[in-house]
Amino acid sequence: MEHLNYLWPLSGGLLIGLSAALYLLLDGRIAGISGLTASALGWASAGISPLGVGFIGGIAVGAAIAFSYIRHAELTIESSPMLLIAGGILVGFGTRLGSGCTSGHGVCGLARLSPRSIVATATFMLVAAATVYVMRHLIGGL
Repeated sequence: MEHLNYLWPLSGGLLIGLSAALYLLLDGRIAGISGLTASALGWASAGISPLGVGFIGGIAVGAAIAFSYIRHAELTIESSPMLLIAGGILVGFGTRLGSGCTSGHGVCGLARLSPRSIVATATFMLVAAATVYVMRHLIGGL
């Protein structure tokens, strides 16, 4: 089964693309997890969106199905809970400040050749690479 390791990411990528395309066709909006979460929770201007609820619910169900197939995977979290909470809050503010998240800009925005999404995605990738470098090579090396 080791030679089939590419099937999980391939099928996940296909499902993400299909989901984003269906959301655009059914609701006329660009799929992004931060916006969909806001619409599912009623934080968007239009109130609670049934498609947003279904999209977020599908992510949870898909994760549960994948977890049931990958029971041997072990998850170890080494960071403190407070650091994880602070990181989550910063990501939430960043998605609002940047008018979208990695899924909205990186998957849907790049597919539409949106200049704003190209700049946003390049920015997250550069900042992510710099963060990994600093944490692993500068701070981690102390």
